[in-house]
Amino acid sequence: MGRLDRAADVNEEYRDVRIVDGVVARPATPGTATGHSLLRHLRGQGLDCVPEPIGVVDGVETLRFVEGADGGDGWYHQHTDAGLASAARLLRRIHDASADWVPPADAVWGAPPVPVAAGEDRVLCHGDPGPWNFVWRDQEAVALIDWDYLHPGPRLHDVSYALRWFAPLRSDEMALAWHHFPEVPDRRARVATFVEAYGDLPAFDVVAATAGRVRDTIRLMGSLAEQGQEPQRTWVAEGALEGEEREAAWIEEHRHLIE
Repeated sequence: MGRLDRAADVNEEYRDVRIVDGVVARPATPGTATGHSLLRHLRGQGLDCVPEPIGVVDGVETLRFVEGADGGDGWYHQHTDAGLASAARLLRRIHDASADWVPPADAVWGAPPVPVAAGEDRVLCHGDPGPWNFVWRDQEAVALIDWDYLHPGPRLHDVSYALRWFAPLRSDEMALAWHHFPEVPDRRARVATFVEAYGDLPAFDVVAATAGRVRDTIRLMGSLAEQGQEPQRTWVAEGALEGEEREAAWIEEHRHLIE
């Protein structure tokens, strides 16, 4: 789940993650078993671009480590059109392979399921496909990790989330200081590159979709905070909901830079 100063939170967020002998161990969540079921399905379809789940013991999930750059390092690998397009293609590949997965009867989702309109495909959404959750090698996205917000929904739910962070649909100052672009990127061109590389999406209003997706994040963050979950409770206390609303408004006010 993106937040305004997420890059500064990488170490804090992963303080309970351990990597030993090629195995990642981290605290399990109520949705971990459901996520592992999907990951096994995807890997059974021949996808090596998601982690191999090992299991859950005493509240700790384990997965095979995927070599490469992720977290804050991910920003630099997606500056090029090639890196940007590789993430879109990888997301498409995962969505396609997820469509025929049958969730367990007791599935627990990391985020609320999103209704699928008539004519839309139902896929399994990652829920947080920003550059930090892709694994990168030489400006190419090779895996998508951290499936904490897994939920069923339309393809566009993940695509619109990704566009916000990959284009990025944020201010010039954020693009330079936070996303580390050497100069302000051509957002319209980057949106087009991502959408074309993903492929076969119906025409959609990029501004409405991405601003709406930010507000979905606001609702989810607020709900998790009300339940006392961290880090969302701290984020909300620090003003994250108001900050995210300003981000949604920026997208709506800068349509001329996006479409």
